[in-house]
Amino acid sequence: MKILVLGAHGRLGASLLSAWDGKHEVRGMVRPTLDVADSAGLRAQLTAETYDVLLNATGATNVDRCESEPQEAQQVNVEAPRIMAEVSRDKGARLVHFSTDYVFDGEAEQPYDEESDARPLGVYGETKRAGERAVLAVDPHHVIMRVSWVFGPSKASFPDAIIAKARTHSRVEAIADKFSSPTSAEDIATWLTPFFDPQAPGGLYHACNAGACSWQEYGSFALACAREAGVALATHDVHASLLADMVAFIAPRPRYSVLSTAKLTRVTGITPRHWRDALRHYLLKKYAPIPPIA
Repeated sequence: MKILVLGAHGRLGASLLSAWDGKHEVRGMVRPTLDVADSAGLRAQLTAETYDVLLNATGATNVDRCESEPQEAQQVNVEAPRIMAEVSRDKGARLVHFSTDYVFDGEAEQPYDEESDARPLGVYGETKRAGERAVLAVDPHHVIMRVSWVFGPSKASFPDAIIAKARTHSRVEAIADKFSSPTSAEDIATWLTPFFDPQAPGGLYHACNAGACSWQEYGSFALACAREAGVALATHDVHASLLADMVAFIAPRPRYSVLSTAKLTRVTGITPRHWRDALRHYLLKKYAPIPPIA
């Protein structure tokens, strides 16, 4: 397969690029040579490329910046994916576009599935939902994958930041009343592979690891894994803070955005492992790698 990854230096894109290296003909495109906010340039660049699958790991993902720069969010999260979908359709290729749990308002009491009503709370979620619709309106053969709380080796994320802070600070805090499902960037590559088959059904999918947690639980388990790996920490505890205490936040955030992956399992036969297993694997590999056999 010829696979083209957009945003190949990001946390998700870089993991996808490395996952299939040597297995497929995979290439990455990054800024500054790739500017997804330049509609004409983006269309010209993609038209000149040859690929079977286009993976869009770009996006305006800073939630607060989207609130203050809505035109930028519209261009990057809606117009750019529409162009990617059109060029891919014309090539007979498949676009896999990544979306977010922030398309939901957080008022549910059980995991959201793909049929649940999307009611975004802010500009980020609104533009990501509009981008989903734009892509599937161009070609329902394309794939939308909603992910949440992504972590992985290519770029530091929340668990890395918690561990880094706990190494030098005696007090660490994280939000205790906001819940979702952590997602391994490396696992996403495994879940995506069945969709390289052009006969696999397109549409909307939720893709995250099993289970759910708060930011506080997420951070606490990260510290437990760090201790297991032998990392010296100034504290072993993550104290609770509340979403309402985050006065620096500009955009509203959903309190509960846990995603059901039943459809992904039904279509691919893959059952995502628990987020604790995925996070432990990632952190032990990072902080306590197994030495090579002599």
